[in-house]
Amino acid sequence: MEFEYAYAGSSAVSNSADSTEMSFSPDTRREPTFFRGEVAKNVAFREAISALHDVVVSDLRWKPKDRTAYKEWLATQEDLDWMAIAAQRGSVARDIKELQEELSALRQRSSKRMGAFYSSRQRYFDYLYKEDMDAWYVLDPVITVHPDELFFECFSEDESTYGRLGTSYEVYKNVGEFACGTTNVDYSQMLYEEFQKVRSYKMTTLEVDPSGFSVETTHEETYKEVKIDLPDSWVRGFLQVSSAMSLPAVSFDLHPMDIHNFCLVLRRNKELVGPRGMCFHLEPGKPIRVVFEPWNHEVVCGRSIYQGDEAHEIRVWGRRRIHTLERLIPVARRFTVHLLGTGLPSFYVADLGDMSFTLGLSGWTANDWSTAGNFDLMAPRADVDDMTKARVFSALKENWAEKPDDLARRLGLDRAVVLGALSAYTQAGRAIYDVNKGVYRVRELTRDPLPMDTLRFANPREESATRFVEQGRVRVNAQERPGGVVELSGSVNDGRRYTPRLSLDADERIVDANCTCNFYTQNKLYKGPCEHMLALRKAHRGRSGSFWNIFR
Repeated sequence: MEFEYAYAGSSAVSNSADSTEMSFSPDTRREPTFFRGEVAKNVAFREAISALHDVVVSDLRWKPKDRTAYKEWLATQEDLDWMAIAAQRGSVARDIKELQEELSALRQRSSKRMGAFYSSRQRYFDYLYKEDMDAWYVLDPVITVHPDELFFECFSEDESTYGRLGTSYEVYKNVGEFACGTTNVDYSQMLYEEFQKVRSYKMTTLEVDPSGFSVETTHEETYKEVKIDLPDSWVRGFLQVSSAMSLPAVSFDLHPMDIHNFCLVLRRNKELVGPRGMCFHLEPGKPIRVVFEPWNHEVVCGRSIYQGDEAHEIRVWGRRRIHTLERLIPVARRFTVHLLGTGLPSFYVADLGDMSFTLGLSGWTANDWSTAGNFDLMAPRADVDDMTKARVFSALKENWAEKPDDLARRLGLDRAVVLGALSAYTQAGRAIYDVNKGVYRVRELTRDPLPMDTLRFANPREESATRFVEQGRVRVNAQERPGGVVELSGSVNDGRRYTPRLSLDADERIVDANCTCNFYTQNKLYKGPCEHMLALRKAHRGRSGSFWNIFR
C-alpha cells in the first residue's frame, strides 16, 4: 500500500542559550493542519516525546546472527603463513606508535574528521537501503490537532507496540492560531537528538508549520517528497489498536514506583527458558501482586490497592516492551493499566498531569497487532445505513471529540446505533477511541479513503457467520443478566453440530465466549471469535427486534 507525503522542507529544531524552537514540517498534500505554542512544561514534554520515539524505533523481533563475515574470516585462516606472522611481531610496537601519531594529527583536523564521519554514515545508510529496508526508514508519526489537545501517534517497526502522546493546551502558553485536523509530520533521528537538548530554563516553542500550505503549486519541486510503500499489516494493525481500545477491560492504577520495580526485575534477570509470563493477581481491597515467570519473583504493589469488585488472575506476555515507560517514571503521577484478558492486548496510560502517554501492547511481541486478534469483530457490529453513519460522523466532527452517550442524546438516536456507526468509522481509520478520556475522536489516518477490500475487515469468519444465519443453521437462546449483560447459547450446524456460548454487555460487545470448534480450542479468543460465535450474535440481533435492525 503506497502513501505519498510532501513536506515543505524538513522538521527542524533551533537551539540558543535561552530558547528552543521545534518546527514540524507537515504533509502538504493533506488538509491544512497547523499549531503554534510555547511549551510550559519542558522537561515532562521532553521525556514524553522521547518515549514516543522509543516506540517508533522499537523492534524486538528475533533476528538470527549473520555469520557470513565470520565464515569468510575462518576460511582465510587456513591460508595464513603463521611463521611469517611470528616474524612480524617485532614491528608491532613501531606500527602502534606510527598509528598513534597519525590519529593525533587526525584529531587536530576536526572538520575533515567530521566530514569523513558523515560520508561513512551515508555509505552505511545506502547499505541499509539496499540490504535492510526495515532499518533504513522510520515511519513518520501521525499528529492530530483538536480543540482540547494536540496528540501524536506512532507504531513500532515490529508492529507490536502502539504509542500515543496527548498534550492538553494547559501544557502550552501563548497558543497562536491553529487548524484542527490530522497530518503526517517529518520526524527524523536528528530531530530526536535535538529533543534531548530541551531544558527547563529555556523557552521551548512547538510549531506544526502552517507555511507549508501557502507554497504555490509551481514550487512543488522544492518540497521534500517521500513515497513509502507500507505493508498492509501496518495499516491494519493501526486500525486494530483503535478497535481494541474500545473493548471492555479490567482496569486499575499503579504507583510509578511499581512500574520501576517491574523494570528492575526484568533488568536484573534474563529468562533462558519459558514460561515468560507476567501474571497479575487482583483481589478486591488488597494490594496488586505481579508474578514474573519463570523465576516466580513476586512484586507486591503496596501503594496500589485493587478497587474492582471481582478477583482476577490475568497473564500477559511480551513484558520487556514496558521498558518504554522508564523515562516517564520520574514525571508520572500514576499509571492506569487496562487488561483485556489473558494473552490479549494491554494498555498502560501514564498520567503526566496535563499530558497522557498511552502504550498499547499486543498479546505478545511476535503476535503483532495485525494478526493479534481481529478485535474489530468483538466490537459492536450494528448494521447501520450509510446515511445514519454519515450523520453520526458529521456530528462528531462538529466537536471533534465526544462521548457516545452525549452524541446519542444530541442526535436523538439509540446509543447502540451511535456505537455501531462509530465502530465502523474506527475500523475505517477515520475515528479513534481515546481510552484515557473515554471519548471518540475524529482522526483521519490517511488523506484518501483506505482500500477496505485490501485490508479485509469483512473477515472470512464474518462471511461464514452470515451464511449460517441465512441458511437457517443457527439456533439461539438468550438470557438477560443483571447489568445489561445478555448470555447467548445455542448451536450451529456446520456439517457437524457446534455449541457456542457468549456474553454481550450493554453495548453489544463480546466480553466472554467459548465454543466446541477446533478454532476456539486452538486459539481461544487470542485471534478473535470464531464464525460460530459470530453467527450466534448475528442470529440474536436479527431475532431481537431491537433498534439495531431498523437500519439493516
